[in-house]
Amino acid sequence: MRARGRADVTGKVVLITGAARGIGAEVARRLARQGARLALVGLEGEQLREVAAQCGGDAAAWEADVTDPAALEHAVAGVVERFGGIDVVVANAGIAATGFVRSIDPAAFDRVIEVNLLGVWRTVRACLPQLIERRGYCLVVSSLASIVHVPGNAAYSAAKAGCEAFANSLRAEVRHLGVDVGVAYFSWISTDMVNSADQHPVFGPIRTGMPGLASRTYPVSAVGKAVVGGIARRSKSVYVPGWIGALKLFRALAPGVVDRQAAKFVPAADKAAVRDIEERGAEAASRPVGPGGAAAVGGS
Repeated sequence: MRARGRADVTGKVVLITGAARGIGAEVARRLARQGARLALVGLEGEQLREVAAQCGGDAAAWEADVTDPAALEHAVAGVVERFGGIDVVVANAGIAATGFVRSIDPAAFDRVIEVNLLGVWRTVRACLPQLIERRGYCLVVSSLASIVHVPGNAAYSAAKAGCEAFANSLRAEVRHLGVDVGVAYFSWISTDMVNSADQHPVFGPIRTGMPGLASRTYPVSAVGKAVVGGIARRSKSVYVPGWIGALKLFRALAPGVVDRQAAKFVPAADKAAVRDIEERGAEAASRPVGPGGAAAVGGS
């Protein structure tokens, strides 16, 4: 009989996607220090292998695009061959592209959905037999964006809301098989993705100019600590910052708040976005942000 709430990851085989940098890398290093065995999956092979080396022990890396089912199946087979199975999956791989729906490059919008939502589905599907065999735990990384849908973030919000819904359905489907499923909700985290998005000439100032807690960024170390704790406890939800849990109770009010705030800046920002696209082109203005985004586009 499995033990719930046991705060111990020693010896557990943990597969993490999007582990080359940011949240994935931070979680991997923290888990390694607590005795977990790490299987790192993602793009940016050199960076991925460097993180595996930092983890030490028998940590290993598999370069694979989460939108490629065959590549994922191959990676999972390699993990099972090396470690004998998989106890925990952290479906973390994700990218972001900013832009308004009427003017964003369609390829960028599509790629965000492919990586952030379909990549999660394909990761879970490939790993699920192993999780069932070991009565394991799956953590799907969603976002505050699944609750609060801000202008210029439609692709990301749609994908992350889909991740939340997917994980909730999955939980109900596999609980009787001994598998627990959690959803992680993060606000703006100081990663290459968010920091690069802040450099966008139109949407960077919008994010950093949001009122109060809406614009605050949180250290990736806080996410690493929360995720490791969530894995150890097989938590249903993981939040950084913690107030997101309370916000979920009032999510029905969020669209009205966003509408009122958006009316103050969207008309001008919409014109600025069109000008930016005229000057730089839709592809450059809408390109997925940060090194991870660049790798994901290159892998499409």
